[in-house]
Amino acid sequence: MVSIAIRGICTTANTPRLTKFILHPPGWVEVEFGDRSTFSLSAEFLRIYSPAVNSKVRTMGGEKVICGRRHVGIMSAQPVGNYGVRILFDDLHKTGIYTWDYLYHLGSYKFTLVREYIRSLKKHGLSREPSCGR
Repeated sequence: MVSIAIRGICTTANTPRLTKFILHPPGWVEVEFGDRSTFSLSAEFLRIYSPAVNSKVRTMGGEKVICGRRHVGIMSAQPVGNYGVRILFDDLHKTGIYTWDYLYHLGSYKFTLVREYIRSLKKHGLSREPSCGR
């Protein structure tokens, strides 16, 4: 378990202040906000919703789809300024900066986002398993 020292900052008016960020490598991140919302976000979930422009995405019928990340792990996380964190995954993806606002959004809509992801994989005949793109 790794805690990252954070300075409480909120970058939009509606997002509560981040109060805790704990990395539980390789599997997940725990974040807590000033409104007492606590979210456990898996490595796979964070990887498929990476805010990076190029995150090994396939475009299928105009839809961006990331597959094969079921067993991806988190190697480390580094604070970025007062507003976010860069996560290094074991597939060597490290270019996305997860702002506190974005983490709150991901946590708040996690179940809806996961359903949409699974639906998209099924629609395109893909899988969460690593062999999906080969």
